[in-house]
Amino acid sequence: MSKGQFITLEGTEGAGKSTAAVAIADWLMGRGVDLVISREPGGTALGEMLRSVLLDPNTGNLAAESELLMMFAARAQHIMQIIQPALEAGKWVLCDRFTDASFAYQGGGRGLSFERIEELEQWVHPHLQPDLTLLFDLPVEEGLQRAGRRNFPDRFEQEKVAFFTQVREAYLRRMEQFPGRVKLVDASQNVEQVFCQAQALIEPLF
Repeated sequence: MSKGQFITLEGTEGAGKSTAAVAIADWLMGRGVDLVISREPGGTALGEMLRSVLLDPNTGNLAAESELLMMFAARAQHIMQIIQPALEAGKWVLCDRFTDASFAYQGGGRGLSFERIEELEQWVHPHLQPDLTLLFDLPVEEGLQRAGRRNFPDRFEQEKVAFFTQVREAYLRRMEQFPGRVKLVDASQNVEQVFCQAQALIEPLF
């Protein structure tokens, strides 16, 4: 049995990942792909509990190190319980965020050392990387304007423009660092155009 494909979706707030994920999942399953859909933080009982803490505005001002370690605690469980078994069974995994998000949010946004995040990455999943990462990119102000339409912004969505500018820059840095894996999707286009871009980038995995 061949190993499945691991696709991750990344981007700043309001980039339309969630909308695109639904269309991508429908298309993949329509192609006969045995698909597991998940998200980070989350995907497991532990991950969802940590997610509720990390995203809850009432959690308040977490130490950046606490935030990072909670993300990787959720990720370790997610890999062990969901991602690795699915891939080994030949299934495809479509995941909303993975370790690139830690480099972007806790590295770029919070200012933690990229070297420290790399140490955690090598500890938690030394032999696992996505086969393809779609980076949904658009100007920060446009993304925040979209996200601002939500009634109850989470703890991250309440951050300032400067924070998300640093997050975006870190994501673009990841794309430059791993051009074979991280592919840009122009998220400023309409929903159909965004999906077409994603579809074209995923097609070579078949």
